[in-house]
Amino acid sequence: MKAAGTDAAAARKCVAATIDGETGRPPAEAQPPSTPTPPPTDETQPPATPTVPPPSEPVPPPVPPTEPATTPPTEQVTPPDAPVPTDIPPTPVDAPEPGADVQGEPTQAERDFDDIYGQYGDPNLPTPMAPPAVYDPWERYNRGMHKFNNAVDRTVARPLARGYVKVVPRPFRLGVSNFFNNLGQPVSAINALLQGKPKQAGQSLGRFLLNSTLGIGGIFDPASDAKLPNKSEDFGQTLGIWGWKNSRFVELPLFGPRTLRDSFGMVGDAPLSPLRQVEADRVRIPLQGLQLVDVRAQLLATDSFREGAEDDYTLVRDAWIQRRNYQIFGDRMRDEDQSLPDYLRDDTNPQVPVDAMPVMPTDGS
Repeated sequence: MKAAGTDAAAARKCVAATIDGETGRPPAEAQPPSTPTPPPTDETQPPATPTVPPPSEPVPPPVPPTEPATTPPTEQVTPPDAPVPTDIPPTPVDAPEPGADVQGEPTQAERDFDDIYGQYGDPNLPTPMAPPAVYDPWERYNRGMHKFNNAVDRTVARPLARGYVKVVPRPFRLGVSNFFNNLGQPVSAINALLQGKPKQAGQSLGRFLLNSTLGIGGIFDPASDAKLPNKSEDFGQTLGIWGWKNSRFVELPLFGPRTLRDSFGMVGDAPLSPLRQVEADRVRIPLQGLQLVDVRAQLLATDSFREGAEDDYTLVRDAWIQRRNYQIFGDRMRDEDQSLPDYLRDDTNPQVPVDAMPVMPTDGS
């Protein structure tokens, strides 16, 4: 019985050795039989140990969370080489320019600028051709003559005009201006006819007749109350309408700015002036002198524009040419325009009248 049990155990070992040889596993004596390891459970799983940094690197202490730091306002650091800024009072972003209308409306000066340098004519019509540019090949001579005229103006004409304004009341000065303006109406009527404006010629002639009678020689202006427009025309404008558009600028002694075309126009207007028909020098010459003073008094308002000008010659030349171009070309495009101020549209004395210059006596008196 004992031998049989020994044989049975030997047989089991032999079978096990055979199986291990086929599978390549070591014999049962070398490798004990493996038992399946059950999956870890919460009870059997070892507790996780925190990772400890090496001893050579000390663990930084935890930083407690803090609120975002707010940087207090500090003064601007100025580099040592930079200039120290001065305290400048804050300026409102929408602060109006000095002299501007607080309500946002354009000022009178801005309206005048738009009227002068804007386009003429009806905006619904094609864009009109730009007026000729300033043609000034005699600038060197003109500048010298401009200095001479300014010297005469400062020493003679301006003091007389200021004294005239200071002494003579405004109603009397207005009557003097009306009188000389009325004497220029026949010249305007003839030139309006030459320019192909019969209606305007009739209005100028009507003004002359009405003011000469009801206006007591033109001292009063009932024609304006009768809605007869006051439009000044001269032979220089007539030559421009006839085709002499671009003419060189020239400054004449005592007469001031002109163009070569307007110089010829003065010669054409001279025989037509009623003042030139007065034969008595003792009457004509004082009237011509009074007309010169009256013209200069009306131009006193323009002196403020010239004060402080960087180049007075260029200012006077460009302003005169611009205004003259409007009289010739702009007036043809919109005769009924009322947007220009009175002193730019059709004032009574746009320039020194040719009949205002005293004529040397011819009758020996």
